[in-house]
This record gives sequence, C-alpha cells and structure tokens, in this order.
Amino acid sequence: MKQIYLIIVLAITLVLTSCSKEEKKAVVDNTPAITVTLSSDAVASNSPFLTASGKIEAKNSANLSTRMMGYVTKIHAKVGQKVKKGQLLLSISNADLVAKRAQVNAGITEATAAFNNAKKDFNRVTALFNDNSASQKELDDITAHYNMAKARLEGAKQMKNEINAQFSYTNIRAPFSGVVTNKFINTGDMANPGMPLLEIESPGNFQVITRVPESEISQIKSGEKVKVMVKSLGETLMGVVTEVSASAKNTGGQYLVKIILDKTDKKILSGMFATVQFPVAKTKTSQNRVLVATNALVHQGQLSGVYTVSTNNKALLRWLRLGRVYGDKVEVLSGLTADEKYVVSAKSKLYNGAKIAVQ
Repeated sequence: MKQIYLIIVLAITLVLTSCSKEEKKAVVDNTPAITVTLSSDAVASNSPFLTASGKIEAKNSANLSTRMMGYVTKIHAKVGQKVKKGQLLLSISNADLVAKRAQVNAGITEATAAFNNAKKDFNRVTALFNDNSASQKELDDITAHYNMAKARLEGAKQMKNEINAQFSYTNIRAPFSGVVTNKFINTGDMANPGMPLLEIESPGNFQVITRVPESEISQIKSGEKVKVMVKSLGETLMGVVTEVSASAKNTGGQYLVKIILDKTDKKILSGMFATVQFPVAKTKTSQNRVLVATNALVHQGQLSGVYTVSTNNKALLRWLRLGRVYGDKVEVLSGLTADEKYVVSAKSKLYNGAKIAVQ
C-alpha cells in the first residue's frame, strides 16, 4: 500500500509541475513592441487669448415671404444666381386681385361721377344762397351731400391703393442686390402668408456669430479687433466686434457676440466654421483647462478617447468626455488629468493591451 501511495503522489506532483511550466510558457509575450510618441503633457497652453467657435454668415441676408395666399406661378431666379435690387424673383397667382381691381376701378368711376354732380349742385346752391335765393337748410343739405360724395370718392381711391399694395405681395422682388442662396418652394406649390419662399444674401460682407460663456463675456467689448481663423481655408482674417449680447436667456447661458470681417475673400462662403481669438486675459478656470490634440483621439461610434501608457508599458485606451474645440486641440472635461501623458502617434496600429515602447 505504501508503494501505491508513493506512486500516486509522484504522479500528481509530475502533473502539477508540467501544468505550472505550461502556464509560465503561456504568460511569455514575444510580440514586438509598438513604438509610440507621447505628449509632453495634457495641460492647456499658456496663450493669452480667449478662443470661441462660430459660424460665418452674410451681413445682409433675408428670407423673402408673402402676405398673400396663392399658387406659385413662376420662379424667375435660380439658386446661386446674382440679382439686382428690385428684380422680380417670384410670381404668385393674382386672378382674384385682378377681379377686385376691376371692381374698384368701376367704383372709382361711379364715385367720381357722383362727386362731380354733387359739386355742381353745391356751387349752384351756394350762389343762390349768396343772392338770398336759397335757404340755410338747403345749403346745409347740399353741403352734406357734397361732403359725402367727396368721402366716397376718397374711400374708393384708398381701396385702389390697397389692391395695388396686395399686387406687390404677389410679385416678390429683391430687397437688395445679392445672390439667391436657397429656395423653399417650387412652381405650383401653395404659398402661405409668412412662409419663407426664397433666401437672398449680399456677398462680400460677412460676419461671424459666436457664443461666449458667462465667465468670459464681461471681458469682451464692442469695437475691439479680433483674429478669425477659418478652418476650411487655413486662413486668419481680422475682424471687429460690433455687437455683444446683454442676455443669455434663450441661448443656454452662452452670450452671442457678432464680429464683422474686415477682409473680403471670394473663397469665404456662408456657413463656414471659424475660431475667434479675443485678446483678453483668461480666467483661472480657462487657465486650468485640459487640452489634448485632436489628431490623437480614437473614435469608436459616439465614444472618443486617447491611448495612455500603463505601468507595465502597455497601451491603455482611456475614454474621455470632451468639450469645446480650440484650433487643433479639444477640451477634456473628464477622463484625463493635467499631468498625464497620452500617445500622440504610433508606428503601427494600436489596440488596448498592446505592448509599446516609448520613443
């Protein structure tokens, strides 16, 4: 029995020894390390400028609409077409107005004839009254008749002015020289009062509308010059602050600031995004802002993050909550501290847990 027991113990020991050796072999990672470059730090730069993102739009723009209901008979301008002030852009059916104008003209003719007849009677009775051949009552009666005829004629003429004004609502004209930038209706559609039909903009004069948080708005003054960086063109333009909103009631705590661009560039188009640099001192909150490079971000669906280095030199994907964009950097609201380094570039594709070597 002792020999059998020793054989069993020896067999178990051999099995455990072989398993431990296999586990040790499995732990060994012979994959080559990926060479990466780390950032110096993740703190915000010490730039003295406050930056804010905005959108470029035309200084003069208008959505054209009508006060009349009717079918669109013809659109005289296309999107992108240059138009002059007063040029006919769109026509709306006006058959009912034509009929009303004919009725008004007939009423004016009738009122004119009645007024002329009343005027003759008034002059005649007035002459007789001066010769003591007509009584005071006869003069009063004819005077009242004359004034009523005169009022009816004036009312008929005012009705004609009203009809003429309504005709202007059926012929939509350009309020200023510019370019048609949008069309909201097609020929044959029903136009309703107040509904936008066409959009027109005056090219050459552009402005930037941006939003500034309440912690910084007190430092921005109207009339100061700012730099405007147009991202899509890679250009920096100068502008002047013309309006600073005094209320953020309807803008979610952000105050609207309007900047007029000094330089006119044919490449600039409405809707382009821009970054505005205000030459004001940053607050303590903005100085402690954590920024990371946008080209270092990793995107998976709606998640964004960066790769950091773990204690055993392995890539660790850290998901972040991002804020506003400042040029080529983005604000980190949570997920990364100011003294942590992150991977800026790698010589091959990184993945979570990959062995890395810092360059």
